[in-house]
Amino acid sequence: MHAYIESILFCAQEPIGIVDIQQCLEERLGAEVPQEDIENALRALVQKYDNDQHAFKIYLIAGGYQFLTKPEYHDILGIYLKQTSKKQLSKAALETLAIIAYRQPTTKNEIEQIRGVSSDYAVQKLLEKGLIAIVGKAETVGHPLLYGTSERFMRYFGINALSDLPQPKDFALPALATEEEMKEEK
Repeated sequence: MHAYIESILFCAQEPIGIVDIQQCLEERLGAEVPQEDIENALRALVQKYDNDQHAFKIYLIAGGYQFLTKPEYHDILGIYLKQTSKKQLSKAALETLAIIAYRQPTTKNEIEQIRGVSSDYAVQKLLEKGLIAIVGKAETVGHPLLYGTSERFMRYFGINALSDLPQPKDFALPALATEEEMKEEK
């Protein structure tokens, strides 16, 4: 039972109370679980993590239990979170990336015509992150650069080929019911 409680606490994003733990255990085990047994298991788990071997421990907060990082590790987590937030793509970058993925090879001018705004910054960020690459030059006036997705794009989105991308038909909205169909439903 300790391992079940430990796993519940590990995935809980907010403090979880004994009653909620009890309900989970009873559903999983198919039997009644006394609150006293849960309290004893929680005491043992709190003691297990209350030492220097672990960077986190179980805290009692707002009437529930939750795994939290010990205060002495908050600075390293701050650094990590700052770094990961830099890795996230903005809405503009995602729009630009989608256009490139579906229309490649494409020029920045074509991207801007679709988006209706300048895409210099988004294209630059996608190049920096290695999600797109310059794949050549267009055979039009001025020979603008052509952009396409990179191998890193495939890894980032977990696909093996561009054919794995969702197709426009996958995004189709259901047709709206006509007035006659709505009357028939009533």
